Amino acid sequence: MNAKPTRPNGHEGDTMERLTPIGTTATALFHSVREPMKHLATVALILNLGVAPAYAQDESVKMSFSGNGGPSAIDLKQPNSNNVEENVAGNGTLGQFTFRDIRAAATSPQPSSTCSGVFFPSVAGGGILRFQDGSLLNVNLKQGADSGDCIDFVHMMAHCTLTFEIIGGTGRFQDASGVLTYAETATPVLFDLLKNVVLGTETGEITITGTVSGVPIGDGQNGQ
Repeated sequence: MNAKPTRPNGHEGDTMERLTPIGTTATALFHSVREPMKHLATVALILNLGVAPAYAQDESVKMSFSGNGGPSAIDLKQPNSNNVEENVAGNGTLGQFTFRDIRAAATSPQPSSTCSGVFFPSVAGGGILRFQDGSLLNVNLKQGADSGDCIDFVHMMAHCTLTFEIIGGTGRFQDASGVLTYAETATPVLFDLLKNVVLGTETGEITITGTVSGVPIGDGQNGQ
């Protein structure tokens, strides 16, 4: 014959009656707190996976510009060359910027498989891009690249393509690296007495065929 469970008497029974609803309430509270905490943990994980890598990945750069160009007073001392410079401003992936470069362009044309006009290669040079937040990106003309000016004397215009190696900078570009391509279309505005161009308009685009490593994304400097 099965014995019926006995109910505690006296003080012990009263204590268990008081503790039973407390235990039930605590269990319900644990479940009610655990679910939002699980949700918050999931959100935190998503944020960590989605946002943190954005500051570590490489930046794909595309920027348009306009400005002017002409002879430079700075002499790079390269033989059989003229010193020229570009001064442009624009906007794009990395924000608003200005760019000035100085380079030595050969005085004698050279054969080129990409130029249908007369090609004058650039033999040395470099430049600095300055962005709205004050960060600087430094570049040097890449040796061995087919950089230079393709001049169309029939239509009185030139197409210039320059390939630069990124050599770091300041601010968010302190550890930047990669290859930057500067492509412009130039038209003459002012000539000297000998009919040499001393000032021209320049419009074009800057792209990066490699990467700009270590550049934060979405830091408020995106100009697009």
